[in-house]
Amino acid sequence: MNIKKIAKQTTALSFATALLVGAGSQTWAAESNHKDTSNNYGVSHITRDNMLKIPQQQKSEQFKVPAFDKSTIKNIASAKGYDKSGNLIDLDVWDSWPLQNADGTVANYHGYQVVFALAGDPKDADDTSIYVFYQKIGEDSIDSWKNAGRVFKDSDKFVPNDPHLKKQTQEWSGSATLTSDGKIRLFYTNFSGTNYGKQTLTTAQVNVSQPSGDTLKIEGVEDHKSIFDGDGKKYQNIQQFIDEGAYGSGDNHTLRDPHYVEDKGHKYLVFEANTGTEDGYQGEDSLYNRAYYGGNNPFFQSEKEKLLQSSNKKKASLANGALGIVELNNDYTLKKVMDPLITSNTVTDEIERANVFKKDGKWYLFTDSRGSKMTIDGIGQDDVYMLGYVSNTLTGKYKPLNDTGLVLHMDLDPNDKTFTYSHFAVPQVKGDNVVITSYMTNRGFYSEEHSTFAPSFLLNIKGSKTAVVKNSILPQGQLSTDK
Repeated sequence: MNIKKIAKQTTALSFATALLVGAGSQTWAAESNHKDTSNNYGVSHITRDNMLKIPQQQKSEQFKVPAFDKSTIKNIASAKGYDKSGNLIDLDVWDSWPLQNADGTVANYHGYQVVFALAGDPKDADDTSIYVFYQKIGEDSIDSWKNAGRVFKDSDKFVPNDPHLKKQTQEWSGSATLTSDGKIRLFYTNFSGTNYGKQTLTTAQVNVSQPSGDTLKIEGVEDHKSIFDGDGKKYQNIQQFIDEGAYGSGDNHTLRDPHYVEDKGHKYLVFEANTGTEDGYQGEDSLYNRAYYGGNNPFFQSEKEKLLQSSNKKKASLANGALGIVELNNDYTLKKVMDPLITSNTVTDEIERANVFKKDGKWYLFTDSRGSKMTIDGIGQDDVYMLGYVSNTLTGKYKPLNDTGLVLHMDLDPNDKTFTYSHFAVPQVKGDNVVITSYMTNRGFYSEEHSTFAPSFLLNIKGSKTAVVKNSILPQGQLSTDK
């Protein structure tokens, strides 16, 4: 037996053990040495205090999405396309957005109202493309919506020198504006399912012809280009998501739903995102930031301790949703990355369908979100919300409408045929009411009933208060009450 060798091994083992114990102690100390902070990073927040009040508040009729009679609901008859085998099929149609003027009101395009919508094969969850539907102004029947076809050809993504478009596998939601020279400018989300779900804000001019008095036809696109895919500092990018473990980490990366808006001669996109490293990034430190909690200090301490012991702790630490904003040049390229309008740190990673417009001198900001993605006691898996905020300026500070931010609530079983989501507020030329559009019936759930335009309804907005207008249900897909 080699005593010297054993002695060396024992010494080495003892030293290694000491290192491990020391490292473990240091790790434990680091993990338990969090300090309370209060840093709002100069932006507005969807706070835990406000969200915890919503389960009680949502019981009021003021916030309830109307109940719809499923026997009256129709598919969009013109929503037809082709499956991968080239067979003509009926399409599911879900997220939609109107062609709007710069102020957000519905545009008149040669006597038509135009809607862009996501549509696809009910049997193929990966089939997601943007289609154009149009309706003659003055008509309101669901059967009067015509289909101008898919916006993009598969080959449109092969744009020289664009590093993002060629990896596109799906087209996701956005917005569309009628420019001052009568052109249709589309903004949408380029989704890459082959690159960890990478999302890129993208734009194109959509060319439309009018072959006859009652027909519009897509004639292709031009100036198709990527705008923004996250800078890492103000908005999380896909590489950060990958570096932190991608899907296995439990994180939810978002950078989508670009909504175009103009203010004082400047062009902007407001969009769904997650915060970056310089404006309140995800991580356990966020659970100790009082700015995300709201309320008084006793509430902060109590809610913090409850959250730290909760099964939602990790989910909350990763929650850093944001409604971001970038300024565009006149050619719709990126000009400036700006601070978020509002964030949802510790509350949820996902605040969707960014929408903002000016009314009576104030800016109104709306977003859709699902309770299943939240970390708030009392909010359930089936709860669906539209939240809203108001500010004197486009860039904030934003304060919650109705004291908490609650504007709409719906909690139907997702299997219900009258389930609605993707609620979108369309401002009108006159009055205090806006039209709420959405889609009805989740895609692929039924063989005969497809995802379709839901009946619209009215929401009244006065100052910092909103209310669903009683008995205000409109035909499926109706965009305007203006005459």
